[in-house]
Amino acid sequence: MTAGIDTPDRRGRTGLDQVGRHLSGNDDVRVRDVEVLASDWYVLRRTTFDMRHRDGHWSTEQRETYDRGNGATVLLYDVARRTVLLTRQFRFPAYVNGHPDGLLVETAAGLLDDDDPVTAVRREAEEETGHRVGELTHVFDVFMSPGSVTERLHFYAGPYDAGSRTAGGGGLAEEDEDIEVLELDVDEALAAIGTTIVDAKTILLLQWAALSGPFAR
Repeated sequence: MTAGIDTPDRRGRTGLDQVGRHLSGNDDVRVRDVEVLASDWYVLRRTTFDMRHRDGHWSTEQRETYDRGNGATVLLYDVARRTVLLTRQFRFPAYVNGHPDGLLVETAAGLLDDDDPVTAVRREAEEETGHRVGELTHVFDVFMSPGSVTERLHFYAGPYDAGSRTAGGGGLAEEDEDIEVLELDVDEALAAIGTTIVDAKTILLLQWAALSGPFAR
């Protein structure tokens, strides 16, 4: 008996090896087998499938996919003051891959868990920044690393001001979050892309805000 397959794992999941077995949207891909390599918290799978190439020949391929669920992120902005509200927190994967200190400047974000994207992004914004988001604009939905990670990220933007603040933010202590809230001039934030700001979701939202969003000229 294997946890996560035959019996519940520590998150109560079973049947983790069934995901992807019955895909039928692409006649050129036929899934043969799905193996669960790890499921301590998120799920790492190895899938074997047959694929028909453009020249007509078939090959058997294997891919590992990392399933951490889908997520949502939001850019909080103040048009009158030309500011954006961001966060800074330690990200070990960035640190181990060459970021000087692992402290990344980001838009508020989090996994959906069992919520819809709008509910999730409101929850994360309030937990991380201390602001309760009112009106939300749906910007787009993006696969952030489609070569190996299944996550689809839902992007939003919404205004904030002094009246939307309900708490200090900083994340949840019970989840060991230690998040610093940063208010930046939008032009300062745009100028920091590629140096201080190297997080993909944040760059996408800042550029959207400048090109066609609240700060478009």
